[in-house]
Amino acid sequence: MDKKVLMKGTDAIGEAAIRAGCTCYFGYPITPQNEIPEYMSRRMEQVGGVFLQGESEIASINMVLGAAATGMRAMTSSSSPGISLKQEGLSFLAALELPAVIVNINRGGPGLGNIAPSQGDYYQATRGGGHGDYRMPVIAPASVQELYDLTMHSFDIADLYRTPVMILGDGMMGQIMEPIYLHDRPEVELPPKDYILDGAEGRPSRIVKSLILDPAEMEEHNWKLKRKYDLLTSRIPQWEEYLTDDAKLTIIAYGTAARIAKGAVNRVRSEGLKVGLIRPITLWPFPDEAIRNAAKKTKLFLAFEMSTGQMVDDVRLALEGSVPCEFYGRPGGIVPAPQEIARIIERFWLQREL
Repeated sequence: MDKKVLMKGTDAIGEAAIRAGCTCYFGYPITPQNEIPEYMSRRMEQVGGVFLQGESEIASINMVLGAAATGMRAMTSSSSPGISLKQEGLSFLAALELPAVIVNINRGGPGLGNIAPSQGDYYQATRGGGHGDYRMPVIAPASVQELYDLTMHSFDIADLYRTPVMILGDGMMGQIMEPIYLHDRPEVELPPKDYILDGAEGRPSRIVKSLILDPAEMEEHNWKLKRKYDLLTSRIPQWEEYLTDDAKLTIIAYGTAARIAKGAVNRVRSEGLKVGLIRPITLWPFPDEAIRNAAKKTKLFLAFEMSTGQMVDDVRLALEGSVPCEFYGRPGGIVPAPQEIARIIERFWLQREL
């Protein structure tokens, strides 16, 4: 039977990584994610893994690359400015088709900003962030249980598709404590790692590289990556729907914002307003299908984000103008209460005469 324990979000990420087979963690301190390397420094020693605090974020992401090239399940974590420093390494991981998990516990920005929860890194995460034609799966948990479950899932996605995967949280998601079930990783059939560098005795040598000087070869490599991203788009999108069957107004929100939005939906439902919620769990690939299906029933979408508006672009792209989409945001680390979002819903409800 699964054991239920009270656990902080950052600790849940660390424990899930270890139970998923992560044997190498490399990172550098930055608030509000410091509890992840703290947890990993203690637990890695207990399980015989490797923990190393790099001299910088740049060093840490390249250590992840090196470990992944030898077949290890490797992870790093940081917060917004630190993730910016890791972008070149992320582009290299994608080009080399090496699996890894990267955790971003968002803080307020831009610039140095503050350590309050924010969702201002959506563009950076879902558009690649680094240089070149590449994408990577981006997973957005909305509870400590999901931080645990989806961290395990992220390692499997990384190995199945040979890609870096980002877990996008925020300062609140990382710090809250909730009861969760500590279960073992489900059995997943993974492909053999016939690309890793583990010594060439008895076989031809292997080369892991992203330097391709011939433009024709570079073009084909880009198209190969594109075919993989198309496959990911068809296979891994996840989302949650809440009270959408009869909704005239549908909120789109993820992570902490979705928790707030759910409270607002319950509040306005008690007043007779038919409002629902779609929560994207994968931010890339974005759950376009869920948005388009909801557009057949709802009259108005409202994107709510803890930013000045980034995910709203993906909602509108999915809708292709079929149904209007409004936006409400609180950037810079402000965390609104459900009552505030309820008032915004009521305002749009009256304006649109729903």
